[in-house]
Amino acid sequence: MPRIAPLIEAKDSADLKAAWAHHIDTYPGSRITNMKATLSHSPLAFNVYMQWYPLYEEVKKIVGERTAYLFAHAISQASDCPLCTTFFRKIIIEHGERPEDLHLTKAEQELLAFGAAIVSNRGEVSDALYEPIHQVYSDDEIVLLVAFAGQMIATNLFNNVLDVTIDDYLTPYKPLTQSATHA
Repeated sequence: MPRIAPLIEAKDSADLKAAWAHHIDTYPGSRITNMKATLSHSPLAFNVYMQWYPLYEEVKKIVGERTAYLFAHAISQASDCPLCTTFFRKIIIEHGERPEDLHLTKAEQELLAFGAAIVSNRGEVSDALYEPIHQVYSDDEIVLLVAFAGQMIATNLFNNVLDVTIDDYLTPYKPLTQSATHA
């Protein structure tokens, strides 16, 4: 059960309805999820967290679409965030892969390990994990990748702290084994 109930559009202000409509118009295919409806208790928080979308678009330009969603999945999984992990499992599955059986290049493995280490080590990434990233990406690209990782971690944290309910449309994509604390 969520700690804070998501807002329901029909009961809320014209400003909120406009913000939601703008979000959906700006990012075709997006929807107002339980997380977004919960964030909407604070319009500022909603707007700040929705900056995930432009960051994600830039990450896709740097690493490609597949690696971008795998990077986000690795971060979410390392954060033990059932909602975000399930969201990215959906994307992986819809692209014809099994999250439990990914075939990764060495560069993808290094980037995913880097993203997971950012979470697992609370930002302290060893030179052994950083150097391969630094050899492939420019300083500007690394800044963007780390900023995106931070935004992804913030999203994971938000969902975990408030125990945001996994949306019904994601239910078929839940892992078969899931933490009892987040079921």
